[in-house]
Amino acid sequence: MSEEDDKPQDESIETGTTGFNPVKRWTWILSTLAVLLFVWYVASDRVAPWTDQARVQAWVVPISAKVSGYVKDVLVERDEIVEAGTSLVRIDPEPYEIAVARAEAALKIAGQDIGASTAAVGTAQSKLVEAQAKVAEYEIQTRRILEVQKKGGVSAAEADRAKAELAKARAQVESAEAELERAKQQLGEQGEANPKIRDAMESLRQARIDLAATEIRAPTDGGVTNLKIDEGYYAQVGAPLLTFVSTDDIWVQANLRENSIANIRPGDAVDIALDTAPGRIFRGTVTSRGFAVQQPSGGAVGEAAAIKVKSGWLRDAQHFPVLIRFNDDSAKGLRAVGGQADVQIYTGHSNALLNGLGWLWVRFMSWLSYVY
Repeated sequence: MSEEDDKPQDESIETGTTGFNPVKRWTWILSTLAVLLFVWYVASDRVAPWTDQARVQAWVVPISAKVSGYVKDVLVERDEIVEAGTSLVRIDPEPYEIAVARAEAALKIAGQDIGASTAAVGTAQSKLVEAQAKVAEYEIQTRRILEVQKKGGVSAAEADRAKAELAKARAQVESAEAELERAKQQLGEQGEANPKIRDAMESLRQARIDLAATEIRAPTDGGVTNLKIDEGYYAQVGAPLLTFVSTDDIWVQANLRENSIANIRPGDAVDIALDTAPGRIFRGTVTSRGFAVQQPSGGAVGEAAAIKVKSGWLRDAQHFPVLIRFNDDSAKGLRAVGGQADVQIYTGHSNALLNGLGWLWVRFMSWLSYVY
């Protein structure tokens, strides 16, 4: 090969006009990838948001006693799962059984009192009838005596005595009427409408309620935790005995940035990845979107306002809660209250591409939970 044939090839290598430049190519690829990732992040954050700031929530209920007394039996163990209506704790029922027996006796006594009062009303009514009969009799006699007096057959003294007897009989009628009214007032209304009977029945009902309250039962299906009592413990009214976590209503609270929730609406579909079940995805639905969060106060009375100073160009994004319910019970037994979760929300504004990317991402993060 001649020297002239080699010269152009050497010049092309030196100038770089032909051939492969790996640095330039990879720079272009990485730049394009960075732009695509940025666009995907911004778009998906608005219309198909994902977050790992989510936790499983449930109703946590402190179980307290409605009546005071010594704990006779503790019928469950710590962290035991129970069904609704299961007996948890039994308080000594003997004092409340006695109270029921006394209330039943008081009701019988009230009934007897009503019977006595009814008899008194009958006696008063009889006396009134008797007094009224005497008045009628004296009125007839007095009228006859006064007619005879006009003819001179009876003295004025006898006429006056007749009038006095009539007045006395009328006074006895008034006294009998007053006695009957007093008896009726003491008797009151008949049957269960009677105040004495009603009061005794209410006392008996309360005694029975107190007796039933000595048996503390599970309000729903759930689990027992924070059990720190044993037999012989004195239970005070309203003082918690244990903590009960309901499993009837469990949801996920996802805390998303303020600029990520604009398109979220109740009813939007959600994919949920639980840390307790890595590699599995559960379906859910948005139930509500928070519209208020607590802000730090400006200091208590007598104190100056506390100002939190933060450097940097951008402020921290505010987070708002989004509540999500499970669509079925496929996650039952895996939903540890307080456990962490990843959620992918598919809003009504999302499209097939963003949905697909989100679908892949949440599943990737679910498998990644095996690692960390």
